[in-house]
Amino acid sequence: MEVAIGISGASGAQYGIRLLEVLSEMGVTTHLVITNAAEKIINIETDHDVENIKKLASAVYDERDFTAPIASGSHKYDALVVAPCSMKTVAAIANGFSDNLIERTADVCLKERRKVILMVRETPYNQIHLENLLRLKQAGADILPASPAFYNKPETIDDLINFMAGRVLDLLGVEHDIYKRWE
Repeated sequence: MEVAIGISGASGAQYGIRLLEVLSEMGVTTHLVITNAAEKIINIETDHDVENIKKLASAVYDERDFTAPIASGSHKYDALVVAPCSMKTVAAIANGFSDNLIERTADVCLKERRKVILMVRETPYNQIHLENLLRLKQAGADILPASPAFYNKPETIDDLINFMAGRVLDLLGVEHDIYKRWE
């Protein structure tokens, strides 16, 4: 499996980081794009070092690198996950405005009918957000709000993060045991 991972400037970079950690441990080939805004958020919200996060990926690209393999439909890969996905990124993808590599990769995946998973991180949604999300769902994207469950009785923030990373893995069809399932 080969997966592109975008970390946009929304709050919740921990979701994308954890997903990258798990996929790296599983030996999945990953292509990582971290926006400049996301790098700032990572430094504000987490104790993670951006350079160490990049080391988890098989390949890392600058958000302005439109020569990256994932910017082309002729490069075969399975999916794009944007975690977290800002509403700016949602709006750009929904309207075909590819201003950075995450947005271009989403455009490629949609046109090639590859899996696109957007872990949106905003609350509450306004009408524009909802219309853009509906448009993306109709275009084939999976919309996965960062809404962790509590039936598994999480005890730590990591439990909440693992639940959301696990839901992404479920949508990718990857077997895992990083969260307790409903029984």
